[in-house]
Order: sequence, then structure tokens, then C-alpha cells
Amino acid sequence: MTMRMVGSSVFLFLIAGLCEIGAGWLVWQWLREGKGLAWGLVGGMVLILYGIVPTFQPAHFGRVYAAYGGVFIVLSLLWGWLLDGNVPDRFDMIGAAIALVGVSVIMYWPR
Repeated sequence: MTMRMVGSSVFLFLIAGLCEIGAGWLVWQWLREGKGLAWGLVGGMVLILYGIVPTFQPAHFGRVYAAYGGVFIVLSLLWGWLLDGNVPDRFDMIGAAIALVGVSVIMYWPR
């Protein structure tokens, strides 16, 4: 896999993560924080985008979604920190680093 392909793949993971986590956060705001129905509807529409974005990855479904799990861990911690003020502790950071190593092996290790 070329560096350009890796860069494109990482970008797609980031977009997918923002869609999934953003959609979940919007629904959370609607149901748990008492925001209006519009928050939930927008969350549902963004979740549809999350279902589409990973289809552009160069690998098969199982590999893409397994690797995405690690990306999701990191982005969830960042989202919680930036939008909700929940600062990750060192164990969160260690776990996230381990997850990213797993992502790298699953998606980008030469085969």
C-alpha cells in the first residue's frame, strides 16, 4: 500500500469516526440531555453517512471494521475531552496507543 493510499485510508477513518461519534453524541444530547428532536434526527442522518464512508476503504469489510474499532477508541476519547471536558487519564492514553498499533497492523502491515 502506498503512502498516498494510507493517507486516504486514514482520512476515511477520521471522517467515518466523526460521523459515527458525532451522530451518537447528537442522539445522546437529544435523549439524555433533553435537546430537541431535531438533534436526534440530524444524528440519524449523520449515522447514515457513517455507513457509507467505510465502503471507500481499500480492504474488505471485516478488516476495515476491525481496524475502525481502534480508531473509534481514540476519537471517542478525543471527542469526550474536547466537547464534554472529560480529560483522558494516562491509562486511557495507553489503551488508545495500543489500539492504534492494532489498527496499523490490521490495515497497513504488508501482506
